[in-house]
Amino acid sequence: MTVLPQEMIRAKRDGMALREEDLRGFVAGMVDGSIGEAQVAALGMAIYFQGMGSKECAALTSAMAHSGAVLEWDLDGPVLDKHSSGGVGDLVSLALGPMVAACGAYVPMISGRGLGHTGGTLDKLESIPGYRTMPGRDEFRRAVRRAGVAIIGQTDDLAPADRMFYAVRDVTATVESIPLITASILSKKLAAGLDGLVMDIKTGSGAFMVTSDQARQLAESIVSVAAGAGLPTAALITCMDEPLAPCAGNALEVREAVRYLTGTKRDPRLHQVVLALGMRLLILGGLAADEDGARAMLEQTLDSGAAAERFLRMVTELGGPPDFVEHFDAYLPAARSTWPVRAQTEGFLAAWDTRALGMAVVALGGGRTRVGQGVDHTVGLTSIARVGTEVRVGDVLAVLHCASDEEGGGASGRAARAAVLDAVRLGLEPSAPGPLIRELITPV
Repeated sequence: MTVLPQEMIRAKRDGMALREEDLRGFVAGMVDGSIGEAQVAALGMAIYFQGMGSKECAALTSAMAHSGAVLEWDLDGPVLDKHSSGGVGDLVSLALGPMVAACGAYVPMISGRGLGHTGGTLDKLESIPGYRTMPGRDEFRRAVRRAGVAIIGQTDDLAPADRMFYAVRDVTATVESIPLITASILSKKLAAGLDGLVMDIKTGSGAFMVTSDQARQLAESIVSVAAGAGLPTAALITCMDEPLAPCAGNALEVREAVRYLTGTKRDPRLHQVVLALGMRLLILGGLAADEDGARAMLEQTLDSGAAAERFLRMVTELGGPPDFVEHFDAYLPAARSTWPVRAQTEGFLAAWDTRALGMAVVALGGGRTRVGQGVDHTVGLTSIARVGTEVRVGDVLAVLHCASDEEGGGASGRAARAAVLDAVRLGLEPSAPGPLIRELITPV
């Protein structure tokens, strides 16, 4: 018999571990409305301060995963997925999903919208005319079966308790709790019926987990809880001390993804992370025996055009143009004006305040400052200079894509220009960027 919600809150407040049956009862009460937002907020705050053990967090994750529908698949390949903790210029999902699908896996990817300074995969895909990010379950399943990959938003019937819990956490300063982040991410992934998951945990100035220790704690929590829930999972800790791709913004990142898939332009840093995550996924799914074999399979999907074809098939299945890959520039919306941000001093680019670059995109209208706000898919930054570059006065640090055609991009453009100039860090001597792939975390 489950205890009263207030007794659960009291127990967690006092540092006690919660029983699995009590957590199941609390989550069920959230969904049926018998437990209100005040009690959800109180439990969230208690967890924030007292934490959770691995088994306890796994119990919460499982309860949230089973608070709605749990998908089952009858397919001729493994069902795999990748999730990022969020960054700037992080368009990996757009490229990796089709590549892994072209290797024989199926990728039902449940993605989110932008959060704070980080871009959202759904916002990016909604810059494609007609693309449905919220299809019905039957359409989603059909797209996965036919294209091998479908990237959509969280539907009402998948892990509804997570959606409720997150809405409360977002306004009660408990978002950063590692157990609650773990349960939020994994509940959606377990509900999607996966056979394997790879996590990209960002660390650095553009990440939510700024320090390596924070990133490692989150990675170890997710891998441990996923193992306890029966979901094979690995996590890579990757650097977000500069944007992953040299651009940030919704339609701009879709353009970059298509160029990557077709080979027109393939940024080395982006390519390194895509391959590292993809290799882990193929090994987890039993499609490759080792990293060398996995790398060769992934590169073949790019060389042969198979990955680009899978991306196009996904776009078409979910309502987008059937010739999108060939004519993406004609379909994707463009900003009204572009303005270079030029260096005012000289030196070597030592670092970016990457979070500030993400907030510059938000200031241009490419992100949200309040819940439910729309975004401008056209705005953002391109040609972002890389760490280690020698910079002279007048050199372009980045190019602004603005919604206004006024001089300098109007008020928002001028604010974004100032933000970019404030975000750049120049040094007197050249310095190479640190390692992009910091650490691999696997189950103990």
